[in-house]
Amino acid sequence: MAEHILLVDDDERLAEMLLVYLRGRGFEASHRANGKDGLAAALTGRFDAVILDVMMPGIDGFEVCRQVRAHSQVPILMLTARGDDLDRIVGLELGADDYLPKPFNPRELLARLTAVLRRTRGSAKTEGTVLRFGRLVIDKDARAVLVNDQRADLTGRQFDLLWLLAERAGRVQSREQIMEALGAGDFDSSVDRSIDVHISRIRSAIEEDPKQPRFVQTVRGAGYVFSPPRRGEPT
Repeated sequence: MAEHILLVDDDERLAEMLLVYLRGRGFEASHRANGKDGLAAALTGRFDAVILDVMMPGIDGFEVCRQVRAHSQVPILMLTARGDDLDRIVGLELGADDYLPKPFNPRELLARLTAVLRRTRGSAKTEGTVLRFGRLVIDKDARAVLVNDQRADLTGRQFDLLWLLAERAGRVQSREQIMEALGAGDFDSSVDRSIDVHISRIRSAIEEDPKQPRFVQTVRGAGYVFSPPRRGEPT
């Protein structure tokens, strides 16, 4: 069964081109031309991913992303203005899984979309695996993170990043290793910054004090490391 993609963008010419492109590569694709209709479709329809433009009249892409993420973990790929890092950072903080600056090559959009969908598809095929670190529990099969028995709110990409670090606990992971493992590719130099944003969001979700993280620690000049608690050490 073809994966169903929802495109929300008020640029009718671009939307028509992308619909033809995606359908020609085996996807089912639907389009909404404004944030209000896109939000309604995303909340009521069954889509495998949402491609969401930021700049739209009425309800913009940020608000659509925020409201969708409050009810669904459907992968969201945001389209942002080229060179505007703030748009990208805000989108990631609101729960977007990835972003793509305009103008873009449709092949790059396809590559990013495929990477997001691959992670989603792969999660259904993995064996049930649970990592426990005191009050923190990471369930790969359920794609759930529990802190003190309460579910933490993470996007799909943030879960994958946390799982990657926890599975390799005690081993420093450079940004290059993280990008390779998560399929981020070498699309633009701001990917490094997106990793930092995701780390910040993970810390806010799982750490008692995100400014003094216990689990996900920065190794200056090297990357990040997941530090499991030692026996007898409070978590």
